[in-house]
Amino acid sequence: MAPVLPGSCGVMRKRLNMFLDKIFPFRKKHKKQGLSDALMNAFTVKYVNFKTLLESNSELLKIISNIEEKLRGDTLFGMSFVNAMTVRTVFHVSRMVQSFESMSGRKYPELLEILSGIHEVFRQDLEQRKPAKSPEVILRHDRVTKEMMEFVGGKNANLGEVLNRLRLPIPAGFAITTTAFDRFIEANDLGDEIRRRKMELDLIDPEVILRVSESIQQLFHDSKVPPDLERAIMEAYEDLAGRRGPGQGELKIAMRSSAIGEDSELSFAGQYLSVLNVPPENIMHEYKRVLASLFTPQAITYRLHMGITFEDAAMSVACLEMIRAKVSGVMYTRHPFNLLEDRVIINAVWGLGPYAVEGVVTPDTYTVSKSSPPVMLDSRITPKPVRLVAKEDGYIGEVQVDEETQKQPCLTEEQALALASHAKVLEEHFGCAQDIEWAINQNDEIVILQTRPLHLQSHEERRRSATSEPVPGYPVLLEGGDIVCPGVGSGPAHIVRSMDDLLSFPAGGVLVASTSSPQYVIVMQQAQAILTDSGSITGHMASLARDFRIPAILNTQKATSTIRPGAEITVDAYSGRIYLGKVPQLMELRVPRGSMMKDTPVYEILRRRADLIIPLNLVDPKSPEFAPRSCKTVHDIMRLLHELSYTELFQLSDLATDYGSISVQLEAPIPLELFIIDLGKGISDVVRNPHKIIPEEITSVPFGAVVKGMLHDDLRRTEPRPVNLRGFFSVMSQQILTAPNMGGERFGDRSYAIISDHYLNFSSRVGYHYSILDTFCGPSPVKNHVNFQFKGGAADEARRNRRARLIRRILEELGFLVEVTADRVTARLVKQEQNVLADKLDHLGRLLIFTRQMDMLMATEDTVNHLAECFLSGDYCMENYQNQRATGSNA
Repeated sequence: MAPVLPGSCGVMRKRLNMFLDKIFPFRKKHKKQGLSDALMNAFTVKYVNFKTLLESNSELLKIISNIEEKLRGDTLFGMSFVNAMTVRTVFHVSRMVQSFESMSGRKYPELLEILSGIHEVFRQDLEQRKPAKSPEVILRHDRVTKEMMEFVGGKNANLGEVLNRLRLPIPAGFAITTTAFDRFIEANDLGDEIRRRKMELDLIDPEVILRVSESIQQLFHDSKVPPDLERAIMEAYEDLAGRRGPGQGELKIAMRSSAIGEDSELSFAGQYLSVLNVPPENIMHEYKRVLASLFTPQAITYRLHMGITFEDAAMSVACLEMIRAKVSGVMYTRHPFNLLEDRVIINAVWGLGPYAVEGVVTPDTYTVSKSSPPVMLDSRITPKPVRLVAKEDGYIGEVQVDEETQKQPCLTEEQALALASHAKVLEEHFGCAQDIEWAINQNDEIVILQTRPLHLQSHEERRRSATSEPVPGYPVLLEGGDIVCPGVGSGPAHIVRSMDDLLSFPAGGVLVASTSSPQYVIVMQQAQAILTDSGSITGHMASLARDFRIPAILNTQKATSTIRPGAEITVDAYSGRIYLGKVPQLMELRVPRGSMMKDTPVYEILRRRADLIIPLNLVDPKSPEFAPRSCKTVHDIMRLLHELSYTELFQLSDLATDYGSISVQLEAPIPLELFIIDLGKGISDVVRNPHKIIPEEITSVPFGAVVKGMLHDDLRRTEPRPVNLRGFFSVMSQQILTAPNMGGERFGDRSYAIISDHYLNFSSRVGYHYSILDTFCGPSPVKNHVNFQFKGGAADEARRNRRARLIRRILEELGFLVEVTADRVTARLVKQEQNVLADKLDHLGRLLIFTRQMDMLMATEDTVNHLAECFLSGDYCMENYQNQRATGSNA
């Protein structure tokens, strides 16, 4: 639950105080000084709830990204994934609402009503949709298709699909369904005991996970297979043996895991158990071992992180006739790293396949085209000194390969081409690149052992380790950044720095901007690609880009400064490169991905729930519709609270003025009387004076950066400002004619900084100038932000507006999104790395000092540009400006 404001309940109050004392040790010091809990809680609760809100917002963005990936339809998933995403979504959006209500001290019944309605739809869906179970404990593979994945697992479902829809050869076999798994758990009364032992788990302690894993697996080994289930399994085995011809000897089987629950065998290959060449007398023993592998340490850790409950985890087992392979291996239907190489790659070894995938033997490699008919393009033959074989009495062993055979190719050209033909059929049917295990039996017949989507490296890893070379003949303008939606797009670059730029976006253009923004949704239908200098893979705009399937690369660092407006460019959001000109070779990659899951019931359930989670309707904070009443989805609530929480934090400064007695003063050569309120870890534990601190005693990252900028050497030795007499009289007349506090502005004598290790809310009130800086500068870019507001001045309206436009010009050059209304400046910067944001804050500190007492200089429009150039060039003494004025006077 989110922290809440302390109430009248004594127990609740005591618990909250204990919590706050733990988070903010400074409270104990202030208690000793006689300050009330209510006074301190006014600060600490607001900050704690703000951090909680940001954490849940970040988690929800990750959940949306995961759902969007599954909705593409090319990755297997089950109801366990759908249920886990639903539970986590409801938890985190509820926590965001609770946190914001605690921050603001107000209730939002409209949001609660909307959230309750969404929750009710989810609840009814959960009640109506019971986990799919087969009435049978055994299913022959000639009866299995992909629609049965819920009770036979991905491996069995794919094998059934290959056999029954594609008519490609697989080993004869059968599936032991999840109904059998449930029967085993129930008969041995394991459910409650497993839950009890899992309660010990601690994700940050691997030793605890290992201990719990071993104890749960031992429960399986000590249990017995129910007699009726054992009888059904052995009858299926006898049926399988009877399907073979005479004189085949005793049938041995391969028992391979086929787990339910986020399809873990696809994402974390090897975490579950498969056993080869099992003799009939050991089938029950090995069945229990495969079931127990559902609780290996890696499997437990994965499910805990993903929110998959024990009830959603189940194990099916594939029982297959053991293939006594001459040759085995793996083939990919395209290169896993060089995405321009759309060819079949085949690895082969003598004997059984595990040595190919485990790296014991360096396999032969064959590269085959996807043309009709396929053509052998390359082959590399390596020495293969050992092979894995099926032993006559059961299980497997290693044998030496004779010296002559070691150097021979495993495959003939005809066999390699036949394998490539099978690979092409599998890729076309499943709609995406495939990772296929295969074998050739003693009769030289190809058998498909397994197929699954080929998991290419993550975008970040692919960017770092890409082996594809740049396309020759086209200059590479940029390389790098974070790929948030893969693909290729080409068109004229259009730089977006303002709403006017967005409204003039050309159809077929490539959007280039400094930061990501959900407002770009208004042109996404027209855009070919999106590039930004900064941004997050899990941010709002990244989510929208994936929804629209627009190739997008964020965090390029310098797209806006490198790419010329109007230039024809090609964005390769596979390798992370941006080329000058249109690259035909890359444009051929613009092929829609497959959608193998789209017709299944589980996909439709996820689609229905996603309609209440993903769509974003609130994209413009300035719109009158940006309000609770307009929220229709979880994403809308997230966006609204994310925006409003920043505004709410500005009220911290007003609280600081009212309760100034809890602060300490900064002793530094700056023209501010600056008092500090430390929420925790913002000031060194050891200070020379409990009432005054020096800059060296600041440990807050953002506050330290701002103070560093204020104390810049060139600013401290600045000569007296040049005085414009007309400006001087404008300031004096404005002070005489303007009533105090006119317009309700609170311009006091003191400035305040509310700080923690990574947070700063800085309120500066100097004379007629009023500025607020709110920033979070931590190790996670998705949480980092800067909000800056400036208002006021002692001169006439025209001069105050020029001053505001001067600040806008400087901040825009620093990468901020800026708005100016009259003499009010509002600027924002989000999703930056900690060191980058600290540098921006350093410059903001300089700007606050540089622009003081500047009203008298704002005589002409040229002053805005001249002074901006002085600041941006580091000429804080304004020597260039004074030289220009002197030259003008002489002329």
